[in-house]
Amino acid sequence: MLIIAFGIMALVGTLTVVNGIDNNFSAGLRSLGSNKFSFKRYENNFLQGNRHHRRGRKKINPRISYRDAISFKKSFKDKQAKVSISFFAGMDVEVKSDDKKSDPQYNVFGIDENYMDVQAIEVEKGKVFSIKDIENNRPYALIGQDLRRELFKDINPLQKEIIIKGNRFKVIGVLPHKASTFGGSENNKILIPLNLARSIFPNAGNYNINVSVRDKNKYEYLVSQAVSMMRKIRKLRPVEANNFGINRSDKLEKELKKVSGTLRMFAFIIGLITILGSSIALMNIMLVSVTERTREIGIRKAIGANNFLVLLQFLIETLLITFLGGIIGIIFGLMIGFLVAKLMKMPFSMPWDALGIAIFVIFVVAIISGLYPAYKASRLNPIQALRYE
Repeated sequence: MLIIAFGIMALVGTLTVVNGIDNNFSAGLRSLGSNKFSFKRYENNFLQGNRHHRRGRKKINPRISYRDAISFKKSFKDKQAKVSISFFAGMDVEVKSDDKKSDPQYNVFGIDENYMDVQAIEVEKGKVFSIKDIENNRPYALIGQDLRRELFKDINPLQKEIIIKGNRFKVIGVLPHKASTFGGSENNKILIPLNLARSIFPNAGNYNINVSVRDKNKYEYLVSQAVSMMRKIRKLRPVEANNFGINRSDKLEKELKKVSGTLRMFAFIIGLITILGSSIALMNIMLVSVTERTREIGIRKAIGANNFLVLLQFLIETLLITFLGGIIGIIFGLMIGFLVAKLMKMPFSMPWDALGIAIFVIFVVAIISGLYPAYKASRLNPIQALRYE
């Protein structure tokens, strides 16, 4: 039972962890949203990295400047699309509030009035930036859950002041908790108005342009129009390749499915190898059991048991051992998946597909491991079996 339990635990545990990673990827993709695309310095490619090489040389794209981003936002006008500009202003920033000081672990982003809508982000408490807040550069901030816990653990953070790089900001909203996605935490963010962020962090100059499309049917058309507009802003000739990256939600989905499929395949192979070893061990144990109980089999046959009854006895024993071990393995496998999800700060969900695979594997292992020893027991000659010591 322990041998089978270990094999099933490995299968269910690995598939549960992969299922959690897959769900985490999907949550990250949902946070990006469907029918969205963005322009960045480089195109994200989860399978090949961010840099592209041509003829053995690294392709280096110029940064997307504030001028590029503003020009695109002003020029790209369509009722079915909304454009947002943002940039990563500062990393590992220290934040102060009254007499408290945080660890230098926060990421500051400068955003415009459309950012929250385009990224489909809602605040847990408070409100988002209005157009007036952005236009007038009001010193307001939206904070993540990490900063809330560190500086405002037992008090309401709304309307409290925080100090970033010597500049005072009033907290007007708290961002909701999010699981870590794509290797980065979503809870250590601080969002401030775009131009204020530019004045505080003047050296950060790589801007992101995000576009959300309301009408699915116009998605391809708007992507092509946006690319043409961006090429025009970057002054590219028709024969020149794009010197910027475009990240499409549909392409990201395909890449994430490839990553998820690869992880699932490797997890399944590891689990099957473990199960194969367990089934061989179980078969050997049952063969030893047949040898040890040769005299018992001879007595049963002598008093009237036929081959089928002896075969059924050993097959049922194998099935019981396998299914009891399988139940133990499933329970411990789910516990491993739950603990890994907690350690990796991922959402845990019941892996029904992994449980279905585990039950099928249990049944197959029981039949394969039990059939040959049971058949061998049923074919024993009763006279020779009675003489066996």
